[in-house]
Amino acid sequence: MKLEILTRTENQEIHNEIIVQLRDLMNNKNLEPGDKLPSERMLSDKFGVSRSSVREAIQKLEFYGILISKPQSGTFVADIGQVAMNGMVNDILRLEEPDFKSLVETRILLELKTVRLAARRRTENDLKQLKNALDAYRKKVENEEDAVQEDLLFHLAIAKASGNSTMNTFMLIITPEILTNFEKYHVCDKNMAFRGIQEHQDIFDAIKEQNPQLAKEKMKVHFKNLYQYCYNLKP
Repeated sequence: MKLEILTRTENQEIHNEIIVQLRDLMNNKNLEPGDKLPSERMLSDKFGVSRSSVREAIQKLEFYGILISKPQSGTFVADIGQVAMNGMVNDILRLEEPDFKSLVETRILLELKTVRLAARRRTENDLKQLKNALDAYRKKVENEEDAVQEDLLFHLAIAKASGNSTMNTFMLIITPEILTNFEKYHVCDKNMAFRGIQEHQDIFDAIKEQNPQLAKEKMKVHFKNLYQYCYNLKP
């Protein structure tokens, strides 16, 4: 399993353009709450962009409560007035890009909570997914290959095991940007990757034992270097 690397820097302009066109489409057609949008394929053809770009723009508007996607049914306008919708879209387009430290700090705060929830709520299937991610990470590191994606997939599995869909969504939003910037900011090194094997194992064991406090403590150990980076602490 691989994460698709799509940085906001590379895609912000095209996503914003699609969002503007979606807003104009809803305004021009006077779409009301509950009305259905054209399919992703039709929007892709109309806007001259890829279906994946349309999907990502729709997901962003869905995240902010402007659109609602229903499996096997399509995408619908949420219960929000046109004036409010236009205002929200303008706010979305003005959003500043978070810097890397802010993303990492958010990830740390988020994961200290998700790992505790995962320890309480994990299922046998969650443990299986965590074990698969852990084994994939170990294999890459021992083969001296880049294991950044496998590392983050392990953490995404923890978010999923937390049973909180909102936290899981937040992790999915911030993870690709962190992924593409890890090497750029030299947060990780070879020794850290090897230490990560045991740290991941310790986190996995705490979740398996359903020990929330231990899981949190092991996650804090795992994030020691990130803490130092974010808060400019000396090792």
